[in-house]
Amino acid sequence: MQIFRVGITGDFLNTARASAYGDVGLSLLDATPFIRYHFTEEHIPSLSDPTYYDRLYSLQVTANHIADIDGLVLLRPWVKAETFSRGADNLVVIGRSGAGYDKIDVAACTANDVAVFNAPTALTHATASSALMFMLALAKRLPAQERITRQGRWDLQPDVVGSELQGRTLGIVGLGASGRELARLVAPFGLRIIAYSPKADPAQAAALGVTLTSLDDLCREADYISLHASLTPERHKMIGARHFALMKPSAYFINVARGALVDQAALVRALQEWRIAGAGLDVFEIEPVPVDDPLLKLDNVIVTPHWSPATTDIWKATGKATSTGMIRAAMGQIPENVINPAVLDRPGFQAKLARFAQNIV
Repeated sequence: MQIFRVGITGDFLNTARASAYGDVGLSLLDATPFIRYHFTEEHIPSLSDPTYYDRLYSLQVTANHIADIDGLVLLRPWVKAETFSRGADNLVVIGRSGAGYDKIDVAACTANDVAVFNAPTALTHATASSALMFMLALAKRLPAQERITRQGRWDLQPDVVGSELQGRTLGIVGLGASGRELARLVAPFGLRIIAYSPKADPAQAAALGVTLTSLDDLCREADYISLHASLTPERHKMIGARHFALMKPSAYFINVARGALVDQAALVRALQEWRIAGAGLDVFEIEPVPVDDPLLKLDNVIVTPHWSPATTDIWKATGKATSTGMIRAAMGQIPENVINPAVLDRPGFQAKLARFAQNIV
């Protein structure tokens, strides 16, 4: 038996050093006799460190963290080129607990014979349902209605009248898995659905009742614009001032993808000047979003802390996916959903993985 050592980033834990999110797949690892795991100490929150949550989204995996492990389960920390400053003689796989991997230097992983896999479908429904949540809350003017109820200002009912989704136009930017799921979820609401997604299959879009169009036309026509694109260097701030200027004054903008896809300063100006009606945002340019950010002072914005898709069901699904991938690697097998398939033919990767073939059960 060849022991497979797994490092799990400590941001899975709370200040009591227990799992903050229930069973994130640890029961599967516990039941596997040839796997040993530990949490990275520097990533664990501590009551003695009041700055921890300010740094949460800038935590990094260092060379020391990967020196003596064979697999890494990653939640939020960055994996940069300098993570491999002393090489990766043992590390064979990184499992991203989620779908997005924009904080992982995939090229550096490949160059160091490390396969990276993710859980691409686990968050599909949760992300789409979060977008639908924002659509309904914005349409019904939920924050304003709640506010006057708490204030006892029932005389202000006429000032907080909402609208229906029925008969409106939904514009989806990025018709990938979560974008398609949103189209499926809103089907009963009687919306016209358009999408900007250059790589989308027209037949697949048509089967969902979606009309493909240009980004400019989508901005002009949509009453609700929901962003579902993945973050790549060329998509950095793909939605900017010009796009907000094209939108209807009655339009709502929703982002459940990545904050860096949007020029946030331009979005704030559009909201401040009521050039668009409002926004629902789960992601931001800087995370955590600073408490003095002008965005948080606006009444026409609903915000959540990059967390609305993170339900108990999702933690179970992503935990199962990452642990199953680790167990496959611990038996010398390739995990599912490898995002850098070029690494699989590299002799260095194959040699590292082969060390664990004797564990096949």
